[in-house]
Amino acid sequence: MSDPIVPLPAPSFLSDAARAGLEVPIVRTPSPALDDAAGWEAMVEQTDAMIAQMLGGMTLPMTSELRQVNGVPTYVVTPEGAPTAEDSPVYLSIHGGGLITGGGDLTRVMTGISALSAPVVHWAPDYRMPPAHPYPAALDDVVAVYKTLLEVRAPSRIVVGGGSAGGNLAAALLLRAKAEGLPMPAALILLTPEVDLTESGDSFATLADVSVGLQSLRETNLLYAGGHDLADPYLSPLFGDVTGFPSTLLVSGTRDLFLSNTVRMHRRLREAGVDADLHIFDARPHAGYGNAPEEALVSAEIGAFVSKHVGAPTNSSQEI
Repeated sequence: MSDPIVPLPAPSFLSDAARAGLEVPIVRTPSPALDDAAGWEAMVEQTDAMIAQMLGGMTLPMTSELRQVNGVPTYVVTPEGAPTAEDSPVYLSIHGGGLITGGGDLTRVMTGISALSAPVVHWAPDYRMPPAHPYPAALDDVVAVYKTLLEVRAPSRIVVGGGSAGGNLAAALLLRAKAEGLPMPAALILLTPEVDLTESGDSFATLADVSVGLQSLRETNLLYAGGHDLADPYLSPLFGDVTGFPSTLLVSGTRDLFLSNTVRMHRRLREAGVDADLHIFDARPHAGYGNAPEEALVSAEIGAFVSKHVGAPTNSSQEI
């Protein structure tokens, strides 16, 4: 383990809570060898336990049910006040976690948190992950859930989205949907998406000593790929043909290691004629501002975007 890196001071205009989140020392922990399955399993277990502890005290105003959807365990999360009619909108929410963490009950918890921004029913696949299940297991799972969702909802009532690794799978899902002749959803949400597993963007160098909470995932990406080419569009959707994608919202921040991923994906969508809306928040790190008031503006943008495209009610406690 390397010595901690002291990040740059946080901008003075931020709230105390946001500043505190940015001034945490950066620690780089080496990954296990690619063939050390036990080492990866231990790391995943430790990371999931740490995340569960961080989120354990939250009370979320919603209900949840674990279902088997086309063979994939899927949490159906219903925020308080969400419409539940047979034709009400559904958000296919794909959890993050570097493509290896965030499974099990964490899928439910993280979906519950993200559902606060968009008060509609969320379907959240607990997709398979390495080391036991490398690519294409996760992508196969989210495609299977999307196919079932299309059986009960019109595409115009579906939003697909995810943050970080979830953004990777959300974009890859739509590439697969195109290839298989499936209809596009009404909208796509990519929150600081991990759409380039080759990590070729500028921010992977310029923000390496600035990005709090996220460092390079090169070894993890190789584990996920399972010997496949990291530049394959189903692994790195940035390199895919995104023509015909639905209206897309993209969010990142100037202290987010995945800033390049986000702005390059936005540009690729625009060049393909897709209606794409990009929001870059000053000093926002990869995992967001946390409980700081600045995060409410991000949530408001997400809620307004969902409302615009599927007619869901916006979160009245947040304004843009």
